[in-house]
Amino acid sequence: MGYTKVALQDKILEMYPEISKNGIVVTLEFDEAKNAYIVKFRRDNKELTTHLEKKDADDCMENVKCVYLGVQVGQFIKNFEIRP
Repeated sequence: MGYTKVALQDKILEMYPEISKNGIVVTLEFDEAKNAYIVKFRRDNKELTTHLEKKDADDCMENVKCVYLGVQVGQFIKNFEIRP
């Protein structure tokens, strides 16, 4: 399946609108050796990184939510919350 990093990033933001709602910036890079995307979530001076397997990225582009990525998104948002 052919698609660009920008298209995948847009699809992730579409499927998980809570990312943008929480002011988190997403960047992607494809790692040939791992056959996976390196997904970075950044807000202010905090950054968290995860991997998105090529198969999961393909599913995402077919509108199949990736459970693993959804769990990571939720955890990242929780980690980015401002604590008193």
